[in-house]
Amino acid sequence: MASSLVTSSQPNRPPRPNLAFRRLRGQRSPAEFAAAIRRAALEIGEQVSCDARYIGRVEAGEIRCPNYAYERVFLHMFPGRTLTDLGFAPRSAVRGRRARDTEDAPPTCTTNPANATSESSGACEPYETQNPYDPYHPHDTYEESDVLRRAFMTGGGATVAAASLGPVGLALDAAAAQRPVRRAGASDAGALEEAVRRIRLLDDRHGADGLYRRAAAPLRAAYALLDAGTTRQTTADRLYSGAGELAISVGWLAHDSGRFDDARSHYAEALATARMTEDPGLEAHAFCNTAFLARDAGRPREAVRAAQAAQRVARPVGSARLMSLLALREAGGWAGLADRVGCEQALARAQALFDRGPSDDDPEWMSFYGEAELEGLEAQCWSTLGDWPRAARHARRAAELQDPHFTRNIALYTAELADDLARGGRPDEAAVAGMRVLDLLEQVQSSRVQTMLAATARVLSPHRRASGVSAFLERHASLPRMV
Repeated sequence: MASSLVTSSQPNRPPRPNLAFRRLRGQRSPAEFAAAIRRAALEIGEQVSCDARYIGRVEAGEIRCPNYAYERVFLHMFPGRTLTDLGFAPRSAVRGRRARDTEDAPPTCTTNPANATSESSGACEPYETQNPYDPYHPHDTYEESDVLRRAFMTGGGATVAAASLGPVGLALDAAAAQRPVRRAGASDAGALEEAVRRIRLLDDRHGADGLYRRAAAPLRAAYALLDAGTTRQTTADRLYSGAGELAISVGWLAHDSGRFDDARSHYAEALATARMTEDPGLEAHAFCNTAFLARDAGRPREAVRAAQAAQRVARPVGSARLMSLLALREAGGWAGLADRVGCEQALARAQALFDRGPSDDDPEWMSFYGEAELEGLEAQCWSTLGDWPRAARHARRAAELQDPHFTRNIALYTAELADDLARGGRPDEAAVAGMRVLDLLEQVQSSRVQTMLAATARVLSPHRRASGVSAFLERHASLPRMV
C-alpha cells in the first residue's frame, strides 16, 4: 500500500512564544501556575490535568489555542480578558486553516503509522481537542496505535461517579493488547504520559480501590510498546520513562489498596526500567515508593536503606523538594525502628530542604507534595513513636492545609488525626474527626483510610459514653465491609 507523506499547503514556521501568558505567570514557577489553574478549574466544575510541561508548551507557542475546558478555566481566572488577550490565536483562525488545508491538500498527517518518523507532526495544527484530560495537544492522533487508542482513550464525561468510579478511560481490549503493533511514535509516548496523569488525578480524588484492576491493562500495553521499538531515541526515552512511571502509579494503587506483593512487583519493574535507561529521576521515584511500601509492610530497616539509596541517586536531579520527600521516607523508617534521634534528624533535613522552595527541576509526579503532605508524613512519624499529642497537631495542620483537589489525602490526614486523638485520650474530638472521614468516604475508596478508621473505632469502643462517640461507632458499623 502506498504511504502518504506529511505535506502542508503552508511552510512550517517555528512557533511564536506566548509572552502574554508568560507575563500572567509572573514570579510563580510553571508547577505553581499549573496548580493554580487546576484549583481554578475546580471552582467552576471543570477537571483539567494541567502540569508544568503544559505551561511550557503554551509559553513556547506550541499550543496556539486551548481546548474548551481550558478556555473556560483561563477566562474564569482572568475575567474581562479574551483568548487573544491571553496570547492565543483566535479559535476561528486556527480551525479555519485546518479546514482549508483539508480541502485543498492531501491529508496533512501521516496515514501510515509505519512511516512516521517525525517527533511530532508539524503539519497538523497545534489546536487542542476537547479532551480536558489532555494537556498536550494530540496533533499526532492520526499516528496513534490501536493498542494505545484502546488503552488510554477517554471514557466520556469529565466527572467520575465516586461510588463506582465510572468509566475511567483505562479500558483495554484484551485482544488488542496481544496484537503486534507497529513501531511506536511520539503520539504513543504522549498517550502513555497522559495515562499516568489520569491515574494520578483519579487517585487524588477517589482513592485506589476502584482503579487498580483497571490500570493494569494500560501497563501491559505500555510494555508492549517498548517491545515494538521506535526509530527515535528521544521517543524511546519518553516511552521508557512513561512505562516506568506508569508501573509506579499502578504499584501505588496496589500499595494503597493493601496489595503489598503486587505493589512490590510493580516498583521493582519500574526500578529495573530506570536502571536500564540510566534515568536517575525514575530510579529515585521507584526507591521512594519502595521505602514507603517497606515502612507500611513492617520492614522499617529496608525503608531506611531504600530511602537513603533514593537520596543518592536523586542528587543529580537538582530538586530540593524531592530530597525533602526522600528524607521524610527515611524518617518514617527510623520511626519504625523506634530510633527517635534518627527520625528527628531526618525530619529536620526534610524541613530545611522543603524551605528552599519549589523549582523547575521538581519532578511532575510530586504535585501532591506540599506543606500539607510534609505535615502529614511528620504526623505519621510521631504517631509511630507514640507521641500522640504531637502527631495530632501535625495531622490537624495537614488536613487544614490540604488543597481540596486532593480529596483522598484530606481523608487520610483526618483519619490520622482521629486515631491520634483517640489514642491520646481525647475521644470526643476523635469522634468528630472520625465523622468527617465518614463523610469523605462517600467520595473516596481507600483501603488505607478504612483500615485506619477501623483501628480508631476499636480504640474508641470503650468510650461510648463520651460525647459523639456512640454516634460515630454506629455510623462506622454501618459501612459496607471491605472485600
